[in-house]
Amino acid sequence: MRNNLLYSPVFWSAFLGVVVAQLAKPLIHLISADEWQPRIAFSNGGMPSSHTSGVTALSTALGMVNGFSSDIFVLSLVFALVIMNDAINVRHETGRQGKALNELAEYFKEVFKEPPFTIDRFKTMVGHTTNQVVWGMIIGISIGILTTLFFRRYA
Repeated sequence: MRNNLLYSPVFWSAFLGVVVAQLAKPLIHLISADEWQPRIAFSNGGMPSSHTSGVTALSTALGMVNGFSSDIFVLSLVFALVIMNDAINVRHETGRQGKALNELAEYFKEVFKEPPFTIDRFKTMVGHTTNQVVWGMIIGISIGILTTLFFRRYA
């Protein structure tokens, strides 16, 4: 029976969009920083945006399967735009705030040798730059197209 998730180009596009972007992160870090850190593949933030890659692969596949004027494509496009805006603006700002709070915590540790409160470190790499989102979009669109074409030919 071919009417299940394993034969869905939409599912595989979204899944591969996220996986490929996440696996690309340590390779891109190796090229840019000359340092191999495989754990980056399991982190948020960084180059490229896997959230963007996943939702654009999903939208692309939905458009190719159901038509680019279908209601489901429009819904997925709006969803993708919200995700991308969130990645650039909201989550990126959260990372900047985390960095500022970490710097403030270090200052308090220097001023008060034993601060009267516990100071935790905040994550600073939770959002994305515009460039990281654009590359996530390029990867996602490419995967959506390639996966859908593969399923049309072989599934």
